[in-house]
Amino acid sequence: MSQAFNAEAQQSRLEERAGMALELAKRLGADACEVGASVDQGLGVSVRLGETETVELSRDQGIAVTVYVGNRKGNASSSDAGDASIRAAVEKAISIARYTGEDPASGLADAELMATDLPDLDLHHPWALSTDEAIELALRCETAGREQAGITNSEGASLSSSEVVTVYANSHGFLGSKRGTRHSLSCLLIGGSGDGMQRDHDFTTARRAGDLASPESVGISAAERTLRRLGGQRPKTGRLPVLLAPDMARGLVGNLLNSIAGGALYRESSFLCDQLGETLFPEWFSLGEHPREIGGLASAAFDGDGVATRDNVFIDRGKLASYMLAAYSARRLGLQTTGNAGGARNVRIQAPTASLEDLMQQMGTGIMVTEMMGQGLNPVTGDYSRGAAGFWIENGRISHPVEEFTVAGNLRDMFAGLRGIGDDIDRRGSIQTGSWLLDSMTIAGQ
Repeated sequence: MSQAFNAEAQQSRLEERAGMALELAKRLGADACEVGASVDQGLGVSVRLGETETVELSRDQGIAVTVYVGNRKGNASSSDAGDASIRAAVEKAISIARYTGEDPASGLADAELMATDLPDLDLHHPWALSTDEAIELALRCETAGREQAGITNSEGASLSSSEVVTVYANSHGFLGSKRGTRHSLSCLLIGGSGDGMQRDHDFTTARRAGDLASPESVGISAAERTLRRLGGQRPKTGRLPVLLAPDMARGLVGNLLNSIAGGALYRESSFLCDQLGETLFPEWFSLGEHPREIGGLASAAFDGDGVATRDNVFIDRGKLASYMLAAYSARRLGLQTTGNAGGARNVRIQAPTASLEDLMQQMGTGIMVTEMMGQGLNPVTGDYSRGAAGFWIENGRISHPVEEFTVAGNLRDMFAGLRGIGDDIDRRGSIQTGSWLLDSMTIAGQ
């Protein structure tokens, strides 16, 4: 990276700044305090039609202070970690706390829950990449895609590389910090002409630059994804089996996790309130997280409250086994935190898998969904409806692309109607899964 960035020095500096804020908060009358601080540096480039469009070198930092005066909470933040800014943030947070309402659930997580084992999870792999090298990689990616017959235009290729240092400290004496990297390359292409134009993309992301897919393979894959969508038709309205591509299935897992998150539960805005122990999925399906996975894209030894992370099982042989709770939401619900302040980390599914071909054969006739548009979820009822595009499956084989239709159902029914998981696991995110075969959804087309 072109700008000098000493992650170790930045880490030491942020730890010192956090300690200063804690001490100041104590002197100014706070009963408890927690501090989060981060600094990140990134290089981003984008190219289009063989020309460089943007080059961005960024460095951002911030510090957030939360204080507790009795059961009253106040917070303030600053993009400057200098002495004067930290003092101003602490003073403002205390001033806010004195005017906020009493909340018996507020406060730090219990001291005995603080993480004490902070192993190196192998998250920090800087990429010594110059701007010229980044542009060259993006150009190689786009060029490989544009060279495919049928590709008529491009919305470009982008490469980004970032390095981040984060620190969390609180007045229990907890101090945790970590360094991490994230690198990615993407390409978005257009195929066809006139009314028959289509667009699609592909990408690769990793903590290590060496784990990225080659630029050429990303570009070619983006082209193939675009071209196979040409000639799309509207399917007929009806109830049909649906096969969700891995990135679409990942969205369903995200919907599940949002529905069992503490904030949704204590606000009673989830269809899964008071459902612990209830059967949601087939017995062969289990789902959990592994936050201390070495090199994982979401790995962390402690959560946003400083609580030690641990493996959690959310779905155990089809049944809802655990909610996903931070310290505050746990108190609101009269439960114990699960170490999930900041969400779930490295979500994995335990289930038998089948090839995509076998899933299509099992489905027979139906729709494979490869893209969805819009939100379309009522979290209180679980009702689900989104615009979609994909492929018509006839007699277990892809027949033709389909577009301009909606898929609708209820999450509870969709989960219960899960018939198979593909072995085509997408490993490019914190939630990793293969395709999902659902027994039926309502299709609204022509």
